[in-house]
Amino acid sequence: MSQHQKIVSPGVVAQVLVFVLLVPFLPLLISWKWTWWEAWVFAALYVLGFAVSRVLAARRHPELIAERARSLCRQDAEPWDRLLAPLATVGGALVLVVVGLDGRFAWSPEVSLPIRLLSLTILLAGYALGSYALIENPFFSGVVRIQAERGHHVVSSGPYRWVRHPGYAGGLLTYLATPPFLGTLWAFIPVALLTVVLVIRTALEDRTLHERLEGYREYAREVRYRIVPGVW
Repeated sequence: MSQHQKIVSPGVVAQVLVFVLLVPFLPLLISWKWTWWEAWVFAALYVLGFAVSRVLAARRHPELIAERARSLCRQDAEPWDRLLAPLATVGGALVLVVVGLDGRFAWSPEVSLPIRLLSLTILLAGYALGSYALIENPFFSGVVRIQAERGHHVVSSGPYRWVRHPGYAGGLLTYLATPPFLGTLWAFIPVALLTVVLVIRTALEDRTLHERLEGYREYAREVRYRIVPGVW
């Protein structure tokens, strides 16, 4: 079986269809508000950001796409991440379910246009930072594991000069900006829960890398903060 066939398996295709072509459109599908321009912009950014970042990452690190495609099947993933990784994925979808329900039933008060536009700016920054981390790091797997067979080593270039986990930092920005951009305050409830999962996952991953990845302790002394510069 070729490498391409291994990557493009029925399971991978199903994942892409659900999480790339269905999930970003949940606010529109649930609310049935087809004139909701913010929801259309969100879905377009989600799909475009996914496609562009993966194409750029594949051009620079072709083996990374195969790694990410098989990540949820990895038996050597850290035991705690076999729970947290799917939980984070489901949590992201839950945020959009609540957004759609709020759009349908109008639970939240109106969010002003300036706040929506500011949130859109933050959302774009989050996508850009997360994509930059993916493109820069050839070991950016979907689960936490030490990729010894791939020569796993510390990556300290690009956004990894600023924080140790820029992918999570970008995710946090997008999570926090999504509810105000889409005009829902109720979605901050699942976002808060998702943020807790993200922080726990970051802490556990950082501890794993300290213990098992050569050179990470030295890197951590140079780059002090995990997600938020000056805070944590």
